[in-house]
Amino acid sequence: MVPQRVSLLTIGAYNLPVLRSFYNSLGWDQTESSSDDYAVFKTAGVLLSIFPIAELAKDSGVEFSQSPETFRPVTFAINVEKPDQVDSTIEQIRQVGGIITREPSNAFWGGRTAYFADPEKNLWEVAWNPSSVFDERGAMISF
Repeated sequence: MVPQRVSLLTIGAYNLPVLRSFYNSLGWDQTESSSDDYAVFKTAGVLLSIFPIAELAKDSGVEFSQSPETFRPVTFAINVEKPDQVDSTIEQIRQVGGIITREPSNAFWGGRTAYFADPEKNLWEVAWNPSSVFDERGAMISF
C-alpha cells in the first residue's frame, strides 16, 4: 500500500531568489537544509520547497516551458481557523507584493475564500472552511 500522506510540495522556480524572497517576506521560516540552490520552508505538516525549474524538469524527466506566464493547473491552499483570517491574510500578502487574483468573498459551500499568485504565478487559495479541524501544530486533519 502507498503511504497516505503528502510530505513535501516542490515549486519549480524560474527565479529562485525572487521566490525565496517572497516566501521569506510572508514571515515563513526556512529549514536548515536550504541552500543557495534550494529553499525549504516549514509549514504545518508539509514542507514547501523551491527548486530551479530546469533542474526539477531534468530530475523528473519532463520538458518545461521557458515562460512563467503559463497557467499551472495546480493550486496550493492555506486554510485558516476563522473567516476574518482570510481577509487579514490576503492583506498581509498584498503588502509584500502578492498578486491578488480573487478578493476575499463568501463561498457557495459556506466558507470564505480568496486567491493570490506568487511572483511566478503559482496560485494559492486562502480559505476558511467551517468544518475544518486542525491539530495542535496547525495542520488541517479533516474538513
